[in-house]
Amino acid sequence: MQAFEHYFMAVNRWLLIGILAVMSVIIFANVGLRYLTNESIVWAEEVARHLMIWLTFIGCGPVLRYGGHIAVENLQDALPKVAAQVVRGVIALLLLGFFAFFVWFGIEYMDRTQYQQTPTTQISMAYIYASLPVGAAMAIVHLLLVMRSYVVDRTFASDAHFDATASASL
Repeated sequence: MQAFEHYFMAVNRWLLIGILAVMSVIIFANVGLRYLTNESIVWAEEVARHLMIWLTFIGCGPVLRYGGHIAVENLQDALPKVAAQVVRGVIALLLLGFFAFFVWFGIEYMDRTQYQQTPTTQISMAYIYASLPVGAAMAIVHLLLVMRSYVVDRTFASDAHFDATASASL
């Protein structure tokens, strides 16, 4: 299971790096061309926007995994240990249900928009909306990998590549 987790994180990390790199190159090239030649890349803004959507949904899982999403924890801080574990268990189950709904709804939405095309690049909107079920499915995997430690000990995964506090001290 640790090998799967390692490779899954590596794939997720490289997807994020690749999407961000492509998006950055496109925007940099477009700005450079605009100032040097007074011409813009027609499709740059649209493609960058779609890559940002993919970046958001693909990045949701690692942020969840490392406890980076905003959370109100006053209730579980005030409860005894067992009651706090129950609350965290309910939260984890609600998150699983929420992500499963996103997978289902995302697939439905892709089906509804498959014949709608983007204005500039003329690709199917289903490719953009695919980010929702793909990102939610990846978030389910991330949640399942850290759920036990979160529910029992209220701990998240730690990794210098994603943990902001760990990389700040490097």
